[in-house]
Amino acid sequence: MQYQCAKCNNTYEISPLRYKCDCGSALNLIADSRILPNAQVPAAMSLWRYREALPIDAETDIVTLGEGMTPLIPIETDAPEHLLKLDYLCPTGSYKDRGAAVLLTHLKALGVEEVVEDSSGNAGAAIAAYSARAGICCTIYCPESTSKGKLKQISAYGAELKLVEGNRMATTEAVKLAAETTCYASHNWHPFFLEGTKTLAYEIVEQLGWRAPTHVICPVGFGSIYLGLFIGFRELNVQGIIKDTPRLLGVQPDVCCPIYNAYLENTSFISRMIQTGETLAEGITAELPIRGDNILEALRSTNGAFTTVDDTNIKKGMKILATKGIYVEPTSAVVVSAYQKFKKEGTITTGDQVVSILTGIGLKSSGVL
Repeated sequence: MQYQCAKCNNTYEISPLRYKCDCGSALNLIADSRILPNAQVPAAMSLWRYREALPIDAETDIVTLGEGMTPLIPIETDAPEHLLKLDYLCPTGSYKDRGAAVLLTHLKALGVEEVVEDSSGNAGAAIAAYSARAGICCTIYCPESTSKGKLKQISAYGAELKLVEGNRMATTEAVKLAAETTCYASHNWHPFFLEGTKTLAYEIVEQLGWRAPTHVICPVGFGSIYLGLFIGFRELNVQGIIKDTPRLLGVQPDVCCPIYNAYLENTSFISRMIQTGETLAEGITAELPIRGDNILEALRSTNGAFTTVDDTNIKKGMKILATKGIYVEPTSAVVVSAYQKFKKEGTITTGDQVVSILTGIGLKSSGVL
């Protein structure tokens, strides 16, 4: 295995402090994978059933809380064309556990004893929890505006919490100094995190009887779900397990939607968009995604699309899901109005099978409804 720059193609050996290229760009992981679910392995009903597809040596002790293999259910009992992947049912209440489990397993195997991370909440909770499980000291940087429930959860795992004045971008800037001397367990920079989120694609295909849906909808900020899905579906396609790759449909808040703007204007790059106001979808406010080129590659390779939602749409989505017995945080609820928008504009047509990813549990942001 080795790292390769997404922009200049420079390669590097894997090391604890290396999280980006010398040119400043993000790194991709170059490794072989074989998707071979094995019900006989330990924790077989978790994402580790796909261990042979993960860049973790067979003799490595895994760091796990039983993450993955979350339910896939229809939003309406009589409407099987729209399915919901309930990934908010991962151990810490968000899909970020997938990436955290693989990343912390990798870092523990390297002998890492301390990590830092920046987060708007869910990733911080996941990294803190899996660091605790791995016996690794952890410091999480969060915006002061982060939901109180998420901050309490991070602290409960024993992580040191550092609050940063300003928005999500300011938090990323604040962690960079610490990352010069301490392993940066970043869910945005570190390619091993995407190796965890790609298992979403594996599970969806397996749960559908080894078939791919027509579309997958997910919230997108820095893009760890979107890119994980792209990597996973691409690997399944290359190995001949699925014939077609689903169209990847992304959702962003209207006050911070740089990827949507690039999609709308059909540009070859993503420009920074200064956040223009507050949004309930705090988990997907990224003024300039780190892996912009990778996101555009995934968008174009899958003939994907993007849309935006506002807080009114978000609250409506939360209420609709709640009436179905599903309680999610605002960032998750963006997929409901997005589905309706994609259907109205003809991106989703009659007979298409759609899977929407629900990313975080509502208990983290109670009081919105």
